Amino acid sequence: MDSLVDRALQSNFSLETAWHRLRSAHAVVDREGAGRFPTLGVSGRGEVQRPDSENNAQIRLGITSEYEIDLWGQIRSGVDAARYRMRATEADYQTAALSLSAEVVRTYLQLMEAQSQHELFEHQIETNRQVLSLIRARFGSGQIRSVDILRQRQLLESTREQKIATESRIEVLEHQLAVLSGYAPQDGIAYTHRALPDLPPLPDTGLPVELIQRRPDVKRAYNLLLAADRDVAVAISNRYPRLSLTALASGDDRGGLFKDWVGNLIGNLLLPVIDGGERGAEIKRNKANKSAQLSAYGQTVLTAFAEVENALVQEQKQVERIASLEVQVDLVRQTYEQLRLEYLNGISDYLDVLTALTNEQRLRRALISAKLDLLEYRIALYRALAGGFEIARKFKINH
Repeated sequence: MDSLVDRALQSNFSLETAWHRLRSAHAVVDREGAGRFPTLGVSGRGEVQRPDSENNAQIRLGITSEYEIDLWGQIRSGVDAARYRMRATEADYQTAALSLSAEVVRTYLQLMEAQSQHELFEHQIETNRQVLSLIRARFGSGQIRSVDILRQRQLLESTREQKIATESRIEVLEHQLAVLSGYAPQDGIAYTHRALPDLPPLPDTGLPVELIQRRPDVKRAYNLLLAADRDVAVAISNRYPRLSLTALASGDDRGGLFKDWVGNLIGNLLLPVIDGGERGAEIKRNKANKSAQLSAYGQTVLTAFAEVENALVQEQKQVERIASLEVQVDLVRQTYEQLRLEYLNGISDYLDVLTALTNEQRLRRALISAKLDLLEYRIALYRALAGGFEIARKFKINH
């Protein structure tokens, strides 16, 4: 199972998509950070003049550098906002990886449960076939009615029908496991059929504050909140003057190339005066977005707590349900054996035997499904607790 998870983390296309979104977010941080440094541009122009018979060639070169002074922290706030969104994207990638791991394990366990059900159906088909042979033998001696044979044949066919449905489910799960691993469904995935594993000991859920720091969806909501706060700072700074410096240098080749350069430094001060309320409206919009992100963060935290509590109570009650099913299986088995003996002795009616046999087979199948449900509740608990996943092993984070 561990090898299946590792293979999916390396080859799953949906996770690869989230990975490229993370790379894009890193590039946005680099782009926003470039505004903290001056720009440098080089231009060149050539002219050829031909008055009468005299040629006159001229080459003019220019160098331009621009730099905006971050008086009010606008550029810094924009970089911070991009960095927080990048961290939110990192949390998205972690969430995708955890969800993929959980889905692979869940699909694998469903496949193991389906294989166990298939084996149980084969055993039950053989049991029903033996009972049918016994009834036919008693019918030949005139001890039972023909309707009892029809009822047993119907049970046999019903069991075969459910076995066919399970075979279809097995193939679908195999295809799903292959796709999760990044392979074509017809290629299939090599695996060994095993019984459903026993439930491991309950993990330590830790303190609530540890859960908040560990859950990637909570970290995502928190970083989006911080990004929204920086967006407000950018919107407010847009109402203040902006100062930029421009340096120019130029010269031509007349009298020698790179001689007689002319240089100057220009300062530009831009002060917004009338904008029709555009900047004020942008501030209000970003403040409203910040409030929305704060509410989303609070809801995400509550959801995280609820998922852990739900998984714990569901697992506890499922353990109790499995214990009840095991008792029922034992009781119905004893009932069937007793009714079967009475039927063979001519005391009980066959319909009572058939009902007990049907109930026993149904409860045995339900017991296997209940054990799968218990394991899925544990998967939900692990997913709610959000174990660690190192992004740095695949992508070096420089921010």
